[in-house]
Amino acid sequence: MTPVHFSFSSAFILALMGLAFHRTHFLSALLCLEGMMLSLFIALSLWSLQLEATTHAATPMLLLAFSACEASAGLALLVATARTHGTDRLQSLNLLQC
Repeated sequence: MTPVHFSFSSAFILALMGLAFHRTHFLSALLCLEGMMLSLFIALSLWSLQLEATTHAATPMLLLAFSACEASAGLALLVATARTHGTDRLQSLNLLQC
C-alpha cells in the first residue's frame, strides 16, 4: 500500500471512528460525514487518474454531487433541530416524542 493510499484510508477510518464514538453534537457528526466523503472523493479521483480511463472520470463528480446533497440535508436538519429543541446535542433528541 502506497503512503498516499494509506493516508486517505486512515483519514476515512478516523472520520468513521469519530462518527461512531464521538456522538455528542449533531454538527460534529455532520463534520465526520463530510470528512468521510472528502476522503472518498480524493481516493476516487486518484483511482480514476491512475487507471487513465475516461469512463471512470465522472464517478468522483457524481460522488461530489451526492455529498453536496447530503450536506445540505444535514444542515437543514441541524437548523430544524436547533429551532425545535434549542440545542444540537444528540442526547436531547428523543425519537419517541416526535
